[in-house]
Amino acid sequence: MGRIGEITRRTKETEIWIRLNLDGRGEAKLDYPIGFLTHMLTAFARHSLFDLDIRAAGDLEVDQHHLVEDTGIVLGGCLARALGDKRGIRRVGSCIFPMDETLARAAVDLSGRAFLVFRGELSAVPLVSGGGFGVASFQTDTVEDFWEGFTQTAGIALHLDILRGRSDHHKIEALFKAAARSLRDACEIDPRAADSIPSTKGLLETPGALNPGLLA
Repeated sequence: MGRIGEITRRTKETEIWIRLNLDGRGEAKLDYPIGFLTHMLTAFARHSLFDLDIRAAGDLEVDQHHLVEDTGIVLGGCLARALGDKRGIRRVGSCIFPMDETLARAAVDLSGRAFLVFRGELSAVPLVSGGGFGVASFQTDTVEDFWEGFTQTAGIALHLDILRGRSDHHKIEALFKAAARSLRDACEIDPRAADSIPSTKGLLETPGALNPGLLA
């Protein structure tokens, strides 16, 4: 059946359905109301080689925070479910990703222990759409919230750093692509150890990764 995680999460603020296939071809089918994050999630799917299906809606009349953060929460939960007992995986991955003037670094350990280090060096100034000067299209300060939600429900240690850069667009996109490449490596099956758990403990639990308080 493949390594697939699927979750539907409904709250008073958002409604999100995600299906994640770790053994896919990098295809994304997204019905998502925030254009810039759609762009980032499409790049994430392509560079991870995960197939990603998302349908989402939220209280955008308030702001983008709830929907962006909750998307990370549900996506992380899907990753945890798709990994199962993590038998045979490589467990760790890293990538240094260049994008024009920007250089991003990501490193991940599918350890079962949730921890995020985020050094995005973002300006917190919203990106603007083509609809006219001053029309915000994406709140850049929600990027860290996305990855925090993702790491908590995935149960992973994730380090994301911008080593240099100027454009917030490039910084965010390079981080998504670096994270995707790192996760691709970490989730791949190691043919030399396909039947074993990559831990001296013999167990890679994900305590709290499927916390009902986050995913219910």
